[in-house]
Amino acid sequence: MSVVYASSVLDKQYGAPLVIGIAGGTGSGKTTIATKLAEAMPEGRCVLIQHDSYYRDRSGMTPEERESVNCDHPDALESALLAEHLAALRDGRSTEIPIYDYVTHTRRPHTRTVSPAPVIIVEGILVFVELAVREQLDVKLYVDTDADIRLIRRIRRDLERRGRTFQSVREQYYTRSGRCIWSSSSRRSGGPI
Repeated sequence: MSVVYASSVLDKQYGAPLVIGIAGGTGSGKTTIATKLAEAMPEGRCVLIQHDSYYRDRSGMTPEERESVNCDHPDALESALLAEHLAALRDGRSTEIPIYDYVTHTRRPHTRTVSPAPVIIVEGILVFVELAVREQLDVKLYVDTDADIRLIRRIRRDLERRGRTFQSVREQYYTRSGRCIWSSSSRRSGGPI
């Protein structure tokens, strides 16, 4: 069955969009898988939302205070806003997705307009944690990748694309235990891939 056929069948069979949630540990490959799935769909048939876009704006804090925030804890994200946006998209309404700046730990002043589509993919390490988000996911996939591979990927990504130092990556990865607790509990919510 081709992707074009599959998406048209979904439109006729369900009417409402199919919402796919992809979770997994940091550096597990969630974004790569989500992006490849979205790219395989015909243009305009799928939207991709990253849970990272919903990190809380920290512009009212000093740079030092921002660095100390545990971004791997559910409280770092505005998941209730993500749930509202998913509900709007499911109802056929466009929404404005925040844009997060990893270098400054703040939200950018502009947003990204996302229009409804037959398939909505949401990815992030904590996408299964918040009940209001999890209940809107029709398909839940958990990307299970060995920790050593995830660590190497995380270091590379944060150094190359997020303006971090090795020291800050190491500190965040090893000293913030919430990462393991919350990500591991997500594993039970999704089918492993």
